[in-house]
Amino acid sequence: METNPTRMCELLVGLPAVNVLGVEDDQVGAPLVVHVESRRDQARCPGCDARGQRKDRSAVELVDLPAFGRPARLVWHKQRWSCPAASCAVGTWTVTDDAIAPPRQRLTDRAARWATRQVGKAGRPVAEIAHELSCDWHTVMGAVSAYGEALLAQDSARTTGVEALGLDETLFVRRGERHRKHWATSVVDVGGKGHEAKLVEILEGRTAKAASSWIDAQPEPWRAGIRWGTLDMSGPYRKAFNDSLGDATQVADPFHVVKHANSKIDECRRRVQTDTLGHRGRKDDPLYRCRRLLTKAHERLDEEGVAKLTGLLEAGDPKGEVRMCWHAKETVRSLYEITDPTLAATYLDELVADMADDDMPEEVRSLSGTLSRWRDQILAWHTAFVTNGPTESMNNLIKRIKRIGFGFRKFAHYRIRVLLYAGKPNWDLLATVTPR
Repeated sequence: METNPTRMCELLVGLPAVNVLGVEDDQVGAPLVVHVESRRDQARCPGCDARGQRKDRSAVELVDLPAFGRPARLVWHKQRWSCPAASCAVGTWTVTDDAIAPPRQRLTDRAARWATRQVGKAGRPVAEIAHELSCDWHTVMGAVSAYGEALLAQDSARTTGVEALGLDETLFVRRGERHRKHWATSVVDVGGKGHEAKLVEILEGRTAKAASSWIDAQPEPWRAGIRWGTLDMSGPYRKAFNDSLGDATQVADPFHVVKHANSKIDECRRRVQTDTLGHRGRKDDPLYRCRRLLTKAHERLDEEGVAKLTGLLEAGDPKGEVRMCWHAKETVRSLYEITDPTLAATYLDELVADMADDDMPEEVRSLSGTLSRWRDQILAWHTAFVTNGPTESMNNLIKRIKRIGFGFRKFAHYRIRVLLYAGKPNWDLLATVTPR
């Protein structure tokens, strides 16, 4: 058991390399203020190694972790020295100690690491942490940005071993009087067997240029290791893969292929609705009543559902155009029941040819053209068996950060918080990083 009063103060403060000068506890409800000085001997000039002369002292107040349920402040009395050599370019210098706080930080080192873990790993709001530390939002966010960036930079293993890379867009923010949408691109390691999916990076914008610029900036061995590129039938992302990862095989996500087929059903249904009744769908119109049934998978419809769908189509689809679109969607879904690549290619080619027939509704012919343009990417799934599903799951994590953040103004703040939460960094490294 420690009985030395000075040593007991040091243990309570949690900084054994400092001298505790005093404690202020004047106002009820006010933070507890602890005055300290560093024991480090930095009297030698960093330029010429001459013995310095004491010049003055400056007190820096830092936000610290709560003590005994009360907010706490650490007042660090820094010694300032001057070099006696007239020819030395250093002039003056101030004692530094990263164990107390790095330069330009307003939180103590331990408080900053704790806040970074709480905001990043636990996904807590910055405002909540600021309230707990009894300081302002910007103080906490500055520490999270500095320590978070240092953690991501040191955790090089987080982005290694990527074989399948996914690109997808998420809405970042709406700005201006017209609430214009500003997008962000999620770069995701979609994983594979024995490999966990994780968010690699998030980029401002959803253009091919933004994605290509980031990919081109990565090391050549990393780019050479990418075998598959998953995407949601997006033209800009296909261009990014073509320009920057030409050797990677692009894979169109099956969910988005079927989703596109479902969108053609809706287009056809609305067109037929207008042609037959002269107005948009109303709750009693047959085609409006079956809109949900049309997008359901056939095997998920029971006998009652099939009978209801058939009856509504007979009542509202006199030429059978909507029914033909529904069959087209189901045949597209059947493509993913085939696991043999050769058989799948034959099936898709015949399907595209049949859908392009002049007797088909215009929406089916349009679907045929899309399948033809994306033929190679669609068939690549039957070899790679990777999807953009993990990318969509990362988007859900990103949206959680957006909800608890109640809106973002700066993309840099948005990026660091999303990467710390969804990027799954090695949090054991947080204790070793030094922000600069």
